[in-house]
Amino acid sequence: MKRYITIDGGTTNTRIYLVENKNILKSIKLSLGAKDCTKDNSYFKKSIKESIENLLKEFNLSENDITAIIASGMITSESGLFAVKHTNAPAGLKELHNSMQKTLIEEISSIPFCFISGVIVKNEDFLSTDMMRGEEAEIFGLLTEETKNYAFVLPGSHSKIITLDSQNRIESCVTLLTGEMIFSLWNSTILKDSFSLDFEDFSAEYLEKGYDACLEFGINQAIFKTRILKNIFGAKSKECYSYFLGVIFADEIKAIKKTSKKGVVIGGKASLKLPMAYLIKAKTNLEVIALDDVQTSTATALGAIKIFELEK
Repeated sequence: MKRYITIDGGTTNTRIYLVENKNILKSIKLSLGAKDCTKDNSYFKKSIKESIENLLKEFNLSENDITAIIASGMITSESGLFAVKHTNAPAGLKELHNSMQKTLIEEISSIPFCFISGVIVKNEDFLSTDMMRGEEAEIFGLLTEETKNYAFVLPGSHSKIITLDSQNRIESCVTLLTGEMIFSLWNSTILKDSFSLDFEDFSAEYLEKGYDACLEFGINQAIFKTRILKNIFGAKSKECYSYFLGVIFADEIKAIKKTSKKGVVIGGKASLKLPMAYLIKAKTNLEVIALDDVQTSTATALGAIKIFELEK
């Protein structure tokens, strides 16, 4: 019986999973991430240590029952817990397995840590270079025989559009600040009183209106029209929210259209995944597979284990 602790460390949040025979027994979310390690990571280490101890205690396990702690994401960045250099694309399971860094962090646990590197798609021109940390594990947790000829769209704070080559190696990546842009434009501008970010559904009509407006006017002009929509035309909060999302998503759809794959697989939270899936279906000829919340929530943990267990 194989048991692992996996850590998906982001910029602002960290998830710690207890996995037994590739089944997620439980996860703990910490509202801490790489941003909290820039000056002093002692509290971050303490929080991870306590979370691991709580997971083991709840399931009556000892540290000897765990094969390894596998960590991926921004926790492996220079501002994270343990810096690991990016692996150059093309990068598949073999390349990521061989570039893992193993170490002990005694302040946290006597269980050995294995840190999975991010992936860099490096070209001579900075405009055609991109990188990821964490999505490489997520991709291999999502990859199936059905999805191997699809591009992967992972909407979030930093949205990613990722493609794999014929050998199932990560070959390209496009990053957009979609989630951060949504929150920043809503939270720090006069648009804040136009809508709420709490909606789980959307208006398809206004989503398309926002998309079309961005194509016609550009994001700067189109985004302001959210306020006009509310103040002059009396649109409801959900309509304004949907229009706003359509504007923000326009550049992402533009990038998705460039894929040479027959379709896209979309992960991420439902609040971004569902309107994104709708727009891709409405505005492109690509096939769309929208993953369910269980698949997306467990993908990074299961992908990290795939990378760890690969034979050299």
